[in-house]
Amino acid sequence: MLDAYGRVIDYLRISITDRCSLRCRYCMPDGVDLIPMKDLLSYEEILEIALTAAQCGFRKIKVTGGEPLVRPGAVYLVFMLKKIPGIGQVTMTTNGILLPQYAADLKEAGLDAVNISLDTLSPERFAFITGRQELNRVLEGIEAALSAGIRTKLNVVLQKDVNDDEWEALMLLARERPLDVRFIEMMPIGAGQNTEGVSNEVLLEQIIEKYPGAESDFAVHGNGPAVYLRIPGYKGSIGFISAIHGKFCRTCNRMRLTSTGLLKPCLCYETAVDLRSILRSGRKREERAERLAWAFAKACSEKPEAHCFEREEDITETKKMAQIGG
Repeated sequence: MLDAYGRVIDYLRISITDRCSLRCRYCMPDGVDLIPMKDLLSYEEILEIALTAAQCGFRKIKVTGGEPLVRPGAVYLVFMLKKIPGIGQVTMTTNGILLPQYAADLKEAGLDAVNISLDTLSPERFAFITGRQELNRVLEGIEAALSAGIRTKLNVVLQKDVNDDEWEALMLLARERPLDVRFIEMMPIGAGQNTEGVSNEVLLEQIIEKYPGAESDFAVHGNGPAVYLRIPGYKGSIGFISAIHGKFCRTCNRMRLTSTGLLKPCLCYETAVDLRSILRSGRKREERAERLAWAFAKACSEKPEAHCFEREEDITETKKMAQIGG
């Protein structure tokens, strides 16, 4: 699909649950309200949406949450998404805790890649950031994904005076392992509005100063807007997703589907098209397909030229990240 600014929109992030086994302070802190299960899309509804998305030109799907693997049947959903004609790639974002259990099955189901969230290598800091003592399980999950042959990336969010001194220790995970470590700037959505992040501009200067031999890596690493460095001697690369200090909206190719069926053209704004109401309207499958296609076209036409994260007063989205989809 082409939006009003000539961008090809072919990447759909699908949240399948707002539940999570962690309580990260900037995403899903303790006390957050959970969505009633009856309001979440069923897998059958998700697959119906994905089929229409493929017919509209979407080629890549990211399965997200909350934590997608806490929802029973997530592996089967990956398998079914991969069978949809036109869908060339299915990936997943996870906190990694359940990967020791599911990595081999996900590989067999056809999962193309996994992004694992990891902000610290300190057990004490991990417990502070996530509210849980699960660091060892995440580290086991990383090794399980690699052992299963799944292309693996680590997503790191640095917070000022919390874990901003760990960038090098986290980078070193890519030295001996064929994985990418990506630093993602804190986005001012939900609890992230109250958390001070670290500029990737500043971080990049620190990395170049410490590793002057680092070179730009122009290889294709995935579907997102990350830019990469290759450091001599490293098996993996170092990436940067700079939503605030490296605005990449001109190349944005994505939409987000929340677990309740809202199709969002942009993370920054509350604008969304309700797909759940179409699915539960009682209409026949053929008519639902027509209306879903219309809804995708409408959302595409409403995709803004750019986000406004640098002007927090203009952000209209009020949901937590776990309610939107990571």
